[in-house]
Amino acid sequence: MNPKFFSLPEEKQSAILNAGFHVFSQNTYKKSPMSEIADAANISKSLLFHYFHNKKELYLFLFDTCCRITVEEMTKSGAYEQTDLFGSIDYGMQAKLRLMRQYPDIGVFAVRAFYEKDPEVSADIQKSMGQYLNIHAAKKLQSINPDDFIPGIDLSMMYREMYWASEGCLWEYIQRGYMNVDAMEKDFRKLLEFWKKVYLRKNREEQS
Repeated sequence: MNPKFFSLPEEKQSAILNAGFHVFSQNTYKKSPMSEIADAANISKSLLFHYFHNKKELYLFLFDTCCRITVEEMTKSGAYEQTDLFGSIDYGMQAKLRLMRQYPDIGVFAVRAFYEKDPEVSADIQKSMGQYLNIHAAKKLQSINPDDFIPGIDLSMMYREMYWASEGCLWEYIQRGYMNVDAMEKDFRKLLEFWKKVYLRKNREEQS
């Protein structure tokens, strides 16, 4: 990647990022041409290749940027400082929804990238995603008090199950063909309340 990309005005950088997120979110990696991204960003194709040497470099940069700005937004929101798991998830959800309002296609792009099968990029994506998930899952699990949850529960599996369910919820919206951030927030809050009833010891004891 040409470091001159970072010398561009923030508005121009955002235009290129949003163009990349949009085009790659609409189709597979292979069927997403650089010319469409250039058109969406309102720049020439040659200039896009000036900043990114090839499509793979741009794609992986977009995914790394997606992960990086998500972590930055969640850190800024205080999500990682919460000792309560569900409080942390709630703060994290708010941070991600803010990003989706700023970058409308970032959520769809992230999910499509996660399921991308093209061998040119799939291994790199899975490696990057695996490191991201494992690092933050490990940090969060260290702060969890096992006594807050039903006896004998596998906390690591519980955390992963909630992550997979969250991704599945997003994928369902993708399949519907539209992304309504407000509706997503409403549905996710229902899911969050369901998890509390299922996993928290005090809620299970109240029900028995």
